[in-house]
Amino acid sequence: MLRKITLSDFRNYKNGEYEFSDGVNLIVGQNAKGKTNLLEAIYLLGIGDSFRAKRTEEMVAFGQELGRVSGEVELKKDDLMTLEIIVNGGVVMGKVVNKRKYLIDGVSKRRQDLLGMQPLVLFRPEDVELISGSPDVRRKFLDRLLIQVDKIYANSISTYEQALRRRNKLLDAIREGTASRYSLTFWDGLLIKHGQIIQEKRREIVDYINDLFKKSELFRDLSIMYDMSAMSEARLLQYKDAELAVGYTLVGPHKDDLLIKDKTRDLAVYGSRGEQRMAVLALKMGEIYYMEEKGEKKVLLLLDDIFSELDENHKEEVLRVMFGRQVIVTTADEGDVEMFKDARMIRLN
Repeated sequence: MLRKITLSDFRNYKNGEYEFSDGVNLIVGQNAKGKTNLLEAIYLLGIGDSFRAKRTEEMVAFGQELGRVSGEVELKKDDLMTLEIIVNGGVVMGKVVNKRKYLIDGVSKRRQDLLGMQPLVLFRPEDVELISGSPDVRRKFLDRLLIQVDKIYANSISTYEQALRRRNKLLDAIREGTASRYSLTFWDGLLIKHGQIIQEKRREIVDYINDLFKKSELFRDLSIMYDMSAMSEARLLQYKDAELAVGYTLVGPHKDDLLIKDKTRDLAVYGSRGEQRMAVLALKMGEIYYMEEKGEKKVLLLLDDIFSELDENHKEEVLRVMFGRQVIVTTADEGDVEMFKDARMIRLN
């Protein structure tokens, strides 16, 4: 449970400190006051990454070399742990440094060490891209969910991505005649081993969410089809000539996709905006329940100005799932203040 967060030179925050209650916390402010920036800082503490910055330096306040986010997380009653992340553009005081530094109770750690300390689920209007956006958006949905509750997955996705980059460089070098095909052997082994782990765990979560849909009155017509680009020695062999021709790897988890259907309709193609929002809500519900079952602790819900996007039925579903969990909600609508009369109020002016 997140108790407090402190920001320094992060986005539009020169300095800021905010405390949170166990239940609903409402962040109220007009647009461009920093509501989403504050959620981004909280998300950064839980995931070790941003949900919107393409480059780390975007999170640093303009004109500053580095930004800092620190948070107090209560693991159990009266047992507090301090998580801290320092972000920069790669150069501080003239020295080249890592763009991100992760600390737990003041001790430098790896990103993987933070994962699961403060499990969280983010829900925002832009999540409609989970249905209508590119396959990469849906793969990241699976990755960001799984790395928080499964250390094996976190290790495998990290190793796979590094091996994939190295293998692609080698394929390009082989095409140019500066490396031999034999140099692929080690990287092929890594991709096969970790690619199969990734796909096995992705399959598990897809099956889990589909089972939830079947039990739900609201979402029972929904289903997810896992469009898997199977990783194996045979498939790498099958595509070896094509890969050398283009200079990159053509099969594996980085080519996976999810198809979300309402009965037989692909919602990315045939779904209305309302149906797509409904499917996003269903996926988020699956994310919450899977993480809590596997991680054995309640998640922190981050809701970024979502209530104006939902009809009454889906609004009620969100309110229901908020019960018994720590929630941080942003809104620019004073009407939402009435909806959450008992919430801890944070006003950004």
